[in-house]
Amino acid sequence: MPHTLVHGEKLYYEEHGDADGVPLVLAMGMGGSCRGWLPLQVPELSRHRRTLIFDYPGVGQSSGGEAPFSTADLAHTLIGLLDALEIPRVSLLGAFMGGMVAQHTALEHPDRVERLVLVGTYARPDAKRRMLLSHWRDLAQEGVPVEVLVRDRLLWTAQDATIEQTDLIEQMIAFFRRDGAPLSADLFARQCEACLAHDTLDRVREIAHPTLVACGRHDALTPPAFHRVLADEIPNARLVTFAYGAHLVMVESAESFNHAVVEFVSDT
Repeated sequence: MPHTLVHGEKLYYEEHGDADGVPLVLAMGMGGSCRGWLPLQVPELSRHRRTLIFDYPGVGQSSGGEAPFSTADLAHTLIGLLDALEIPRVSLLGAFMGGMVAQHTALEHPDRVERLVLVGTYARPDAKRRMLLSHWRDLAQEGVPVEVLVRDRLLWTAQDATIEQTDLIEQMIAFFRRDGAPLSADLFARQCEACLAHDTLDRVREIAHPTLVACGRHDALTPPAFHRVLADEIPNARLVTFAYGAHLVMVESAESFNHAVVEFVSDT
């Protein structure tokens, strides 16, 4: 399995495809491993761009993750991975926490980013998001069974039509019940803390990169209003709202989502 040392920790990564052009990096949201990109995004995106996925420290097959961290720290980790792999410049797609990491990467290391795709994310959480993330953090710290936390999160991340597919939902929960979460409850709680503390609202206007801001119309976790703020503040950004899909828009509208990403990263 491919690992590389980044700041003294073994970081797991996978590279897919050998297409020309600037590589595309996919940064996962909180609570998930890079395996989440494999079924729907990697097969299509890697046909058009060399595609890199990775696990944050302590997630999946990556070591570390014991120390407190911020979304800016995770951006520093990502840059360390690019350095280790000798990749000078990438297009960067980030979902939720990954979108926060992408913002910091573009702000702190602008020369390493070609294009930016921000999905289901925000520049600053409001009171409701802070309350929800604190609730998830507390559930994790109290040691509730993983299926309880998964059900709670699905209520905020899947649209009603998806939740109506009860067999699918139960399969997803059974997967976590069988295989467990890809990170410890303590690390998930600290990911919640990192997302709670994330705040780039006063700086995102400094992002000069072409940026695609993508969201599902029915996203309850990060509603379209958050994405409109990002698209309005980032000078060279455009907003795409998918009519079918919620926070899991890359799953619920995978074909349309992938097409929009490919078209955007290929636009020279």
